[in-house]
Amino acid sequence: MIFVTDMQKIFTAASFVLSLAFGASALTPTIDMDSRYLSWPTYSGSDLELVVDESGTHFTLWSPEAKAAQVILYDTDRNTPPVKVLDMTKGSGGVWRVSVPEQLYGKFYTFCVTDASGNRLAETPGVWAKAVGTNGHRAAIIDFTKTNPDGWDNDKGPAIENITDAVIYEMHHRDFSVHPTSGIAHKGKFLALTEPMTKSPEGAKTGLDHLKELGVTHVHILPSYDYNSVDESNLPANQYNWGYDPYNYNAPEGSYSTDPSNPSRRVEEMKKMVKSLHDAGIGVVMDVVYNHTANNDDSNFSLTAPGYYYRHRADGSYSDASGCGNETASERRQMRDFIVNSVKYWAEEYHIDGFRFDLMAIHDIETMNEVAAELKKINPNIFVYGEGWTAGDSPLPAENRALKENVAKMDGIAVFSDDIRDAVKGHYSNAKERGFATGKPGNEETVKIGIVASTAHPQVDYTKGNNSKFPYASAPTQIINYVSCHDDLTLTDKLAASMPEADEAQRKRAARLAQTIVFTSQGTPFMFAGEEIFRDKKGVHNSYKSPDSINAIDWTLKTSNSDQFDYYRNLIALRKAHPAFRMTSADEIAENIVFDKVDQPNIVSYSIKNNANGDVWKEIKLIFNGSEKAYLAKIAKGNWTVIARDGKISPDGLGEFKGGTIEVEPTSALILARLK
Repeated sequence: MIFVTDMQKIFTAASFVLSLAFGASALTPTIDMDSRYLSWPTYSGSDLELVVDESGTHFTLWSPEAKAAQVILYDTDRNTPPVKVLDMTKGSGGVWRVSVPEQLYGKFYTFCVTDASGNRLAETPGVWAKAVGTNGHRAAIIDFTKTNPDGWDNDKGPAIENITDAVIYEMHHRDFSVHPTSGIAHKGKFLALTEPMTKSPEGAKTGLDHLKELGVTHVHILPSYDYNSVDESNLPANQYNWGYDPYNYNAPEGSYSTDPSNPSRRVEEMKKMVKSLHDAGIGVVMDVVYNHTANNDDSNFSLTAPGYYYRHRADGSYSDASGCGNETASERRQMRDFIVNSVKYWAEEYHIDGFRFDLMAIHDIETMNEVAAELKKINPNIFVYGEGWTAGDSPLPAENRALKENVAKMDGIAVFSDDIRDAVKGHYSNAKERGFATGKPGNEETVKIGIVASTAHPQVDYTKGNNSKFPYASAPTQIINYVSCHDDLTLTDKLAASMPEADEAQRKRAARLAQTIVFTSQGTPFMFAGEEIFRDKKGVHNSYKSPDSINAIDWTLKTSNSDQFDYYRNLIALRKAHPAFRMTSADEIAENIVFDKVDQPNIVSYSIKNNANGDVWKEIKLIFNGSEKAYLAKIAKGNWTVIARDGKISPDGLGEFKGGTIEVEPTSALILARLK
């Protein structure tokens, strides 16, 4: 999410601590004005919006306070008059219904609600539209069984025992494929990830084959539901947006399809993308943004059940913990059901393997726990993670929020570690600030917090942590480690801003050190697309609507930075080959990780012992040198294999070492391993 500021995050953390001490009412506004919604009837049936069966077409709408509701039918997705208007009848549970005996495949529709004051609201495709036409203004009636690619019934994502076995690669559809050097025909489309054997002008693998070569297990795609900011009727304009402005939550984005006016096409092509990735052994994580909507009074939520789906301030205005103008009210039963059933729908209809929740702390803990539990029933390999913060305060009491500080209360959910992110590269909000990997002392203890995945460890002093002051994770499966993502500066840009006197080779060394810390730490590693080839965004922090010239990945970099790519590829292979980096309990970490006493700044040295987590290596020695001078380390006598040294890495080894004194070069990682 793009609007989180440092002060807002500090405020959120402070509110959490103080609310525990003094009670939430001391710091957060009451939500009494919203209590009237508690008396509204709710409905949890699976037929909301639309069902087509042998008996005809059936429309269902939840709008408890409406005075009237209609379905308006159209022949096309836009610019045509209605062909029929159907009056709906109100029944129990605040639900309105109407049916016709025909199967209306190929038609489009909207709902029109008359509110409690007698005002006829604007037309809406409803909150549950699963297929839509151009710009999502009209919902579509399609036969979903005809959208499935060949082999869909047997399609499955990768089976992973624990989230810590995943290697997550975050990408935007346009960034990944739109550059002229990508060699991809369907640039910026779902189908880009279905094309085999694409290459850069220099012959390097791109697209799907690049992902396979790199070795990632899951692709995290930025929002792919139908969002508001790109005009699908004018795609030649090449508008760009990340997509954090939801419009229709349950239909794919039209600008990523080859024909936004064809509702079936966008569904078919997204499924083809998923299957293509699955066939390559790669899972698909979907970025979801249930915390706010693109519009306020004109949103599909507001045009269906005015007021209900949002939190409000005492004066009646929209509360805005999202920084985007509103925030949804997940604690209300109908909104909670919507979130839970929406992710279930994506998992079942599109075979999505995981979900990343934007500004997850706007949601309540109970909702997130229900999300995780219901998804596991569908597929035990699904995982859920999110941002454990908000972009502003909320009426929801801090102790009820899905904050990173509350992650121990959320079984089966992980949060991003801003601890390791800011300690390793320098604070995200200050481009020039350095971190551990770029020579700034004082971050050693926070790096250790990242290494143990924010769990309790007898050798880690949380009072010296920069961001967190207590071990908030109960297991490493609750932590996502990263140094950069789509938000803020890429790692490449951050290094350029914080190391202006360094040459590119020095900055690439710093990047390797930073990512080595991430990929060898306990928890789950997460990386931003293109950084394996040292991609930048020309110094733009918030590129959510910047042009392709800023956001697109230039694939010629894969050749000019082939050394960087090879390092990442081998780093990922190392992690995947050795379960010692993928422990699943806090007790395992506390028992098997032993930190060394170090008398030099910007050094972290430790061992993973005891064939941890069933690893073939009895001991792994890791020394991270973030300083600008060499460090002389004393290593116990033994038959050690050098795995990484001086900016080079190989899972199979770079040479042998018998113990004694060894030099750890500046801005580099030393990794040694022994079998016994």
